[in-house]
Amino acid sequence: MAKNNDNTFSVAQAGDSSGFLLWQVTSLWQRGIRKALEPYDLTHSQFVILASIHWLTLQAQDVTQVVLSGHTKIDVMTTSTVLRTLQQKNLVIRTEHPTDTRAKIVKLTDAGKHLVKLAVVKVEQFDHEFFAVLGNKGAGFNKQLHALLASDNV
Repeated sequence: MAKNNDNTFSVAQAGDSSGFLLWQVTSLWQRGIRKALEPYDLTHSQFVILASIHWLTLQAQDVTQVVLSGHTKIDVMTTSTVLRTLQQKNLVIRTEHPTDTRAKIVKLTDAGKHLVKLAVVKVEQFDHEFFAVLGNKGAGFNKQLHALLASDNV
């Protein structure tokens, strides 16, 4: 087969593109996460918001929509939409912030706490299996992911 002279791409093979590889790995990982969350009737975004509320609460932080958005890297409008859905499912409640009249404190309901604890176990089990292929290089992989997050090029 003759090589095409079109030099649109800077890489010789698709597998040489970090962005494309990240896309592929993310797609596989998200597919597994969706399957793990099916029994709980949660989307991945809903799970991340619930788990983050629980995590931040355990860290003794006041959880607001802005705090959640920063923690999860989900934009504020999407965070708001997901919170509204979780509130309709009776998994979260929003109450007045004691000092900021513009903000609401977000808390898990008892049902939300129960559900997120079950879902976290399932998601962590999937993560453990998915990333096991990295062996003892998992910590280094996480360090590289942290470097990408710290660059915040968007």
